[in-house]
Amino acid sequence: MYKHSRLFSVLSYITWIGWIIALAMRDRNDPLVHRHLNQALILHIANVIAQILRRQHGVLHILGNLIDIIELVLVIVGIIRALRMSDEPLPLVGKFDLVD
Repeated sequence: MYKHSRLFSVLSYITWIGWIIALAMRDRNDPLVHRHLNQALILHIANVIAQILRRQHGVLHILGNLIDIIELVLVIVGIIRALRMSDEPLPLVGKFDLVD
C-alpha cells in the first residue's frame, strides 16, 4: 500500500474541503484512495441534492430527509472501511466511477 492511503481515504468522506485535499495530495496510482474518492464524491453530491429537497414542502422534504439519512449511514460505513483499508465498494454507490 501507499504511505498515506488510510489518511486520504478517510479525509475524502469528511466535507468537501477534505475531499479536495485528498484529491490534490493523493498518490495518483493508489486504487484504494481512488475508490474512496469516487464513493465520497457521490455521497457529497447526494448530500447537496438532499439539502435542496429538504427546502421543499411535502413529499420532497421527506425524500430529502430519507436521502440524508442513507447518505449519513453510507459515510459512516465508508469511513470504517477506509480505516480498515478495505477495497470493498459501498452499497448503492460503489459501482459508479466519477473521479479519474
